[in-house]
Amino acid sequence: KEDWGISDAQIAKTVSAFPKVLTYNLETNLKPTAQWLKDLGMKDLQVSKAIINRPQLLGCSLETKLKPTVQWLKDLGMNESQVAKALTRFAELLGLRLGQNLKPIGQCLKDLGMNDS
Repeated sequence: KEDWGISDAQIAKTVSAFPKVLTYNLETNLKPTAQWLKDLGMKDLQVSKAIINRPQLLGCSLETKLKPTVQWLKDLGMNESQVAKALTRFAELLGLRLGQNLKPIGQCLKDLGMNDS
């Protein structure tokens, strides 16, 4: 916790709100997800904030959930810095279903005139 800038109060609040986080394995859930977020360009404090705000991320598959969602954001035209910033502020984006939530929202925005420029 010291390495990530997470306080005891934040941990307690997270566990209280989402007790299942206690069942996640440090080696198979926390470390790979945190490292992947850092590889996207997020700083330690940003990773901590994303995980504290959305601990369910730790239970999501990198290959079938998280990576495809980030790729979709990039396909919309976001660069890695923008993706990192978006995920820091709205980590719940990674929890939304790509086909049922994100793609229809993206199409709606395009239909309303959002373009690639």
